[in-house]
Amino acid sequence: MKMKTTPSPTDFHLGLLLKAELARQGRTATWLAKQVHCTPENIYKTYRQQWIPMPLLFEICKALDYDFFKECSAYLEAEKTK
Repeated sequence: MKMKTTPSPTDFHLGLLLKAELARQGRTATWLAKQVHCTPENIYKTYRQQWIPMPLLFEICKALDYDFFKECSAYLEAEKTK
């Protein structure tokens, strides 16, 4: 799994990172919704959220085989150096 370059802290937005990773993998909101047992509408709403609740984020990470928690950690490290 390749780590992306983390956006600057002012640009950090998990929902947009999720949307970009889904597109990179060629998957749809409908596919992800089935994997995490919710509706596509909930996934579309998640795209607009800067932060995603941890239980949902954990399920998304498993479904996509992508560690969004590393993105969060990189953001926290960047915040320390501000």
